[in-house]
Amino acid sequence: MILHELAHARAGDKGNRLNIGLFALDPAHYVHLAAQVTEERVMALFAHRGCSGVVRHDLPRLHGFNFVLDDVLEGGVNGALNLDGHGKTLSFLLLGMEVEAPPRG
Repeated sequence: MILHELAHARAGDKGNRLNIGLFALDPAHYVHLAAQVTEERVMALFAHRGCSGVVRHDLPRLHGFNFVLDDVLEGGVNGALNLDGHGKTLSFLLLGMEVEAPPRG
């Protein structure tokens, strides 16, 4: 299934660093998402953008995570040649990640 079916996200940027907050729609899915949306998988998803590092900060009381990605904004808003160097649009890339459906029960 697509991550968007289990979570929502918000993103922002500062220079060439992207910050994505990912939050489970159902708090019961937090542990399931923690096991699947790893730093390694996020790094692989953003590799085509030149990502050089990903750190995940767990936010269990909010049933979410804060991902910090380095070097994915082509130098940042002021330095990028693309039309939209802002990180806001990249939360949708993360939400398109395929994940296994959570166990029913």
